[in-house]
Amino acid sequence: MGSRIGSAGMAESFDRLFGESPAACWSAPGRVNLIGEHTDYNQGFVMPAAINFRTQVAVSPRTDQRLVIQSEQYSDRFEFDLNDLPQRGSGSWCDYVVGVAGALLKEGCSPPGANLLVHGNIPIGAGLSSSAAIEIASALALMSLNGCALPLHQVAQLCQGVENSFVGARVGIMDQFVSCFGSADHALLLDCLSLQFERIPIPDSVAMVICNTMVKHQHASGEYNRRRRECEDAIMSLAHWYPAIRSLREISAEQLAEHAKDIPEILYRRCQHVVQENARVQQSARSLRSGDVENVGEQMMASHRSLRDLYEVSCAELDVMVELAEGLPGYYGGRMTGGGFGGCTVNLVDTTEADAFASRIARRYKDTTGIQPEVYVCSASEGAGREVDATK
Repeated sequence: MGSRIGSAGMAESFDRLFGESPAACWSAPGRVNLIGEHTDYNQGFVMPAAINFRTQVAVSPRTDQRLVIQSEQYSDRFEFDLNDLPQRGSGSWCDYVVGVAGALLKEGCSPPGANLLVHGNIPIGAGLSSSAAIEIASALALMSLNGCALPLHQVAQLCQGVENSFVGARVGIMDQFVSCFGSADHALLLDCLSLQFERIPIPDSVAMVICNTMVKHQHASGEYNRRRRECEDAIMSLAHWYPAIRSLREISAEQLAEHAKDIPEILYRRCQHVVQENARVQQSARSLRSGDVENVGEQMMASHRSLRDLYEVSCAELDVMVELAEGLPGYYGGRMTGGGFGGCTVNLVDTTEADAFASRIARRYKDTTGIQPEVYVCSASEGAGREVDATK
């Protein structure tokens, strides 16, 4: 959604569009998931980091019950009556704001009429969770107008519900949670069942280099929801032997192997990925704590192979990007990140080699595929919060 502008710049843009200064400006980060893919909706473990790409939402109250949403990056201006909000999304970017407003109403945290200006620099469709960022920033901005103060974990759950029920993407809690609770220079080890988390330092010697393949296949959202259904079908099958099971998080590798021939082969492969990925997250957390970045890189590469071969959510472009990184100076390991079928890879690279790595892999990918990628050298960022000097 373009480059980030400072809060003073947001105030100037807001004044130009709405004829007044905003009451406040809130922002929330995108995220990259270091490891733990497709485990969040299986109540497992993930280890994402908030990144230094953000969505900003400036807001002011209105005297009527209208919700007016605008962005200088898009020409559309959306207006809604808070007493008659749509119950389902329309497929527009404003769905994330409207859905949040409706969810706050149902929560008893009724926002007043409001003008909102949205601006962000998180690449759209790259698997870096621009949707969670706009949801979280919008929720905090709207709540600031009426003094409502839901706990951050409840804000994350509310916004996840918006994406599930209003937008129609059956995402887990990871994206919204790390957008709320991210911390500079740290990854977040999150238990998606209990929502307990631990901030784990990322060494200063390591950079996260995100490589955008510039590819997003059209069937991605349908395939994502299909993987969720396959996991649910697997739970129903395994419940024959383990009646108390509620998620794949509860199945051990030994229990799964014991019933390898008892469930459909495709479901068995999906389960294999989830069970093994949870173990890789735990091992990666231990390695990060001890500073063993090489092992974290190995776990990431094993994760990519599993996502490619067992869960089948990679694609040719992602596989090429991962292969092209191997052997480059300073490279510890990498994998696809996000839902799959396009989007980005995340790579751990020695900080001193990060810029050179970015240039080399961009050139290699362009030479191999004919596609010019975008490559971002990122650092772990703070979670959502109010921006200072939001008003003029």
